[in-house]
Amino acid sequence: MQTTQSDTKCSDTKIVSRHPIYQQNVPIIMGILNVTPDSFSDGSKFNQRDKAIAHAEQMLVDGADIIDIGGESTRPGAAEVSVNQELDRVIPIIEKVKSLGAKISIDTSKPEVMLAAAKAGADMLNDVRALSMPGALDAAVASQLPVCLMHMQGMPQTMQKNPNYSQVVSEVLAYLKQRVDCCVKAGLARALLSVDPGFGFGKTLQHNLQLLQHLNQFKQLGLPVLAGLSRKSMLGQITGREVDDRLAGSLAVALIAMQNGAAILRVHDVKQTLDVKKIFLALQSVSK
Repeated sequence: MQTTQSDTKCSDTKIVSRHPIYQQNVPIIMGILNVTPDSFSDGSKFNQRDKAIAHAEQMLVDGADIIDIGGESTRPGAAEVSVNQELDRVIPIIEKVKSLGAKISIDTSKPEVMLAAAKAGADMLNDVRALSMPGALDAAVASQLPVCLMHMQGMPQTMQKNPNYSQVVSEVLAYLKQRVDCCVKAGLARALLSVDPGFGFGKTLQHNLQLLQHLNQFKQLGLPVLAGLSRKSMLGQITGREVDDRLAGSLAVALIAMQNGAAILRVHDVKQTLDVKKIFLALQSVSK
């Protein structure tokens, strides 16, 4: 989808949300729990159930507001997994982490996994394909859970092969608006929705930087905006650091994202991100 760049300035549309933990003007921290053998950052570290649960517990101690559990890698070139394989990976983890009193997001595009995760206690659906797979929208409506809709150009296997936009910010914004409208028409209350511009999903470094710089434009939708920048390859391109050495870069973009209106930060390093959030909120509280 290509659209003309709009000159409309970001509005101060009030965000109305029934996100399980969303609070107006207080960004929330979503801790990443990949139970896969091949995720770009922590592949194979937490695909054993005891390690995954221990990591979830630590993220909760460190200050995570919600745990995002994923059973299929979406890194470029990642292999697809079957429905049954994904269910086997995530459902036992959801049930156990839920018993810890945690809020849980399920990172999936499969309708069968959405429904099973909702039954197991998930509080939110996080879909990199924005409910575009057959049956996904119906599953989301049936669950009546909050949903995060993400933009991705192409598919995970090929998305980084020459991504192209005329005006990346306006095109991503237009796509997300279209998906939001589809969800509302299908029976999902607008107050249940949040959006994610999809950093690194079919974008070059320059596309990602433009989206970050203009992230506040997504507030036009009047919905919480999720920013997932933690340890992304764009940080490696800028700093030359390998994936396990991108903490400083991840914290820098987390702060910039909050300054530009991000309501949800999806991160690997919860403890350190919480410190950044505290500093951000302290500055916000200073009288002007």
